[in-house]
Amino acid sequence: MGNYLHFLEAARLIWLAYPAGISIAGLQKPEKIYMHNTNLLYAMAYSSPSPDTIREVFFYNHLMVDHRVNIPPKGDFLIDDTYLFEIGGKNKSASQITGIPESYVVKDDIEYPAGKNFPLWLFGFIY
Repeated sequence: MGNYLHFLEAARLIWLAYPAGISIAGLQKPEKIYMHNTNLLYAMAYSSPSPDTIREVFFYNHLMVDHRVNIPPKGDFLIDDTYLFEIGGKNKSASQITGIPESYVVKDDIEYPAGKNFPLWLFGFIY
């Protein structure tokens, strides 16, 4: 089955997200599997995809182009082995990543950055 996942990734239908760090398990199977972009989420789903899934796919899709993106033990994404991001809605707190240096919260439905909170739409400019 593993080869089929790699074929789907090569066809740009999915992204395979691997765990942070170096391990043999990381070489064998991905931690998470994301659709390549949010449009595919809507095209392939039987019902409307969850807002959390849409946010994560959007973020992953835009950062994956020029950065190394992994799945850390805490938070949602580890970028270039340095920056930790937690993705959520307007009321998302930093409780899951408190005390971790270089950690940030990316929120949907906010307009302006404040402190370590950034609006999700800003990451659309990275692509």
